[in-house]
Amino acid sequence: MMTNIRILENDLWKAADSLREGSKLTSNQYCMPVLGLIFLKYAYSRFKKVEAEILKNRPKRGGKVLPVEQSDFSAKSALFLPKEAQYEYLVNLPENITSVKLVNKDGHPMNSLGEVVNNAMRLIEDQSEQLVGVLPKTYTDFTDELLSSLLRIFNNSALDIEDGDVIGRIYEYFLNKFAKNIASDDGVFFTPKSLVKMIVNVLEPSGGVLLDPACGSGGMFIQSGDFVNAAGMNANRTMTFYGQEKVEYNAQLCLMNIAVHGLTGLIKTGNEANTFYYDAHNLNGKCDYVMANPPFNVDMVKADTCENAGRLPFGMPAVNKNKEVSNANYLWISYFYSYLNERGRAGFVMASSATDSQSKDKGIREKLVKTGHVDVMLSVGTNFFYTKSLPCTLWFFDKGKAKKIQDKVLFIDARNYYTVVDRTLNIWTEWQLKNLNAIVWLYRGEKEKYISLIDEYKETLGGSQFKTILTRLEKEIKKLKAEGKKAVEEADRKDKKRIEVEYDDKITEREERRKIAEEAVWLTTKFGTGKYKDIPGLCKVALISEIEEKSWSLTPGAYVGVIEVQDDGVDFGQRIREIHSELQVLQAESDELLKTISENMKEMGL
Repeated sequence: MMTNIRILENDLWKAADSLREGSKLTSNQYCMPVLGLIFLKYAYSRFKKVEAEILKNRPKRGGKVLPVEQSDFSAKSALFLPKEAQYEYLVNLPENITSVKLVNKDGHPMNSLGEVVNNAMRLIEDQSEQLVGVLPKTYTDFTDELLSSLLRIFNNSALDIEDGDVIGRIYEYFLNKFAKNIASDDGVFFTPKSLVKMIVNVLEPSGGVLLDPACGSGGMFIQSGDFVNAAGMNANRTMTFYGQEKVEYNAQLCLMNIAVHGLTGLIKTGNEANTFYYDAHNLNGKCDYVMANPPFNVDMVKADTCENAGRLPFGMPAVNKNKEVSNANYLWISYFYSYLNERGRAGFVMASSATDSQSKDKGIREKLVKTGHVDVMLSVGTNFFYTKSLPCTLWFFDKGKAKKIQDKVLFIDARNYYTVVDRTLNIWTEWQLKNLNAIVWLYRGEKEKYISLIDEYKETLGGSQFKTILTRLEKEIKKLKAEGKKAVEEADRKDKKRIEVEYDDKITEREERRKIAEEAVWLTTKFGTGKYKDIPGLCKVALISEIEEKSWSLTPGAYVGVIEVQDDGVDFGQRIREIHSELQVLQAESDELLKTISENMKEMGL
C-alpha cells in the first residue's frame, strides 16, 4: 500500500502541476486550493463509508429508510457532508453551471464552478466550528476548465484508503513540491505512520488531555483517536486534543485532517504557537499524554525569552556567547516532561544524537533519569522518514510507572528490524508494531496482552505450530511459482495473462501469510509463552545504577549489545572463491549475450 501511495503522489502531482503551468496562477495561489480539493475527496470517501455503516440497521418509516442526519455522523466520529458539498456531486456537474440555476447557501445565484466549490467549503464550515475560516475559498481564481480538470484528477479510488494519515502524506508531498522552503523550514518533516503508531501503542491513551506542541498535520491526534475508538470508547468524549503549530499551512492542514476524522481539537498557530516561548494552552503540569515529533537540532533560540517562559524542571541547556541555545533538543525534552501531570505519559521522536550528547545536556539527562520516569528508549534505523534518511530514537516517559520498574529503563534497538518498501523507505508492518509492543508489555508485567497477541497469531494462521506453518507456506509458494511458470508457458496466448494473474493472486495470499508466520516465529522464539528476558542485540532492561555507570547514556545500543553470530560451519575463504567463479561464469554469459544482440542488430540494419 505504501508503494502505491508513492506512485499516486507522483501521478497526482504531475497531473496537477501541468495544469498550474497552463494557468496564470502562482504556486502560492494554487497550493491551498489544491489541498482543499484533496480534503474534499478524502472527506467524501470517509462520509460514504460511515453512511453505509449507519444504513445497515437503519429503521424504516412508511416502508422507507429514514434519511441520515448530522447527529448520526457525529456519533461515528465523522464529518457530515450536505449534498452540495459531496465530491460526487461536484465532479458530475455539467460544464455550463449557469444552465443548472444553482444558488448558494445565502440564496444567491452561482454562475461558475469556482462559486460552487466555494459554497461547498462554506457548507462544510457550517458543520464544524473548528473549520470556520480554515478551508480555502478562492476557487473563483480558477477557470471552470482548470477546476473541473482538478476535480477529475483527484476523483481517484486510491484516495479512498481509510487506514492512516493519507491526507497528511499527500499534503506533505504537494507542499514540498510547491514550497520547499516551507516544508524543510527548521527541520520540520512529516512523521511516518509507523513511528506515530508505535508511540500511540506504547502510551495507550484512554482518556484525558493530549498535547502535541509540534503537531504538523495532526497524525498523533488521528492515531490516538483510532486507538481510543478501537478500544470501544468515543475519542471525542474521552479525549481533549490540544496542538501548537507555528507554520500556518500545517495548522490549517491539521484542522482539516482531524475534522475529516470527526475529531475536535484546539490548535494554536502563529507566533503564540512557538513552543520555545509560549505555553499557548496553559497546560504545564496538566497533560495526561504528550506526543510529538519536534524539529531536530534547532539553533538560535533566544535563551532569555525561553527561560522566562519556564517549563524547564532540569534547568537550561548550554547557552552560547550570543545568548542563544544552539541546540534545542533538550528544550523539547524538558518541555515534554514538564507538561505531564502526576501520572502522565509522553512519547516523542528525537534525533539519535540526543541520547548521548554532552555538556549541559548530560546534566539534564542525569536529573531526568534519576526521577525514575524514563520508561522506554527505542532506536529506529534509517529511511523511516518520508523525505529524510536520518535515524532517530523514540523516547517514552511515564510518571505513573509501576513500583517494580521504577528504577529500570527498557532499551530496545530496532535498527535492524523493519520491512523494506523500496530503496529509500522502510516501515514497521502491523505485526512488527505488535511484536515491539509485546516487548514493552512483558517488561511492564502485562503478560495477558502478550498471550492475546499469540492467540491472534494462532487465529490468523490457523494453528499454533508457527515454525511448521512457516515451512509449509514456503514450500507452497515455491511450488506455486514453478506451477505458474509452467502453466503460463503452456497456455494459449489469449489465456496467458489470466493464468498469470490467478497464480500471482495465490502466491500473494500465501506470501502475506508467510510474513505473518515469520513474525510469529520471531516473537515466540525469543519470549516463548510470555516471560521477558534480555535479548542480545534487541532489548535490555537496565537499572538506573547501570545507566550511571555508562555516564547517563540513553543510547539503546550501549546496553543491548550485539546479536550473537553462530558459526554455520562454512569456510569463508572457500565460499568467496566459489562466488568469484560464479561471477566469472555470469560475466562470460553476459558477454556472449551482448555479442549475439549486436550481431542481430547488424543483420537488421540497425
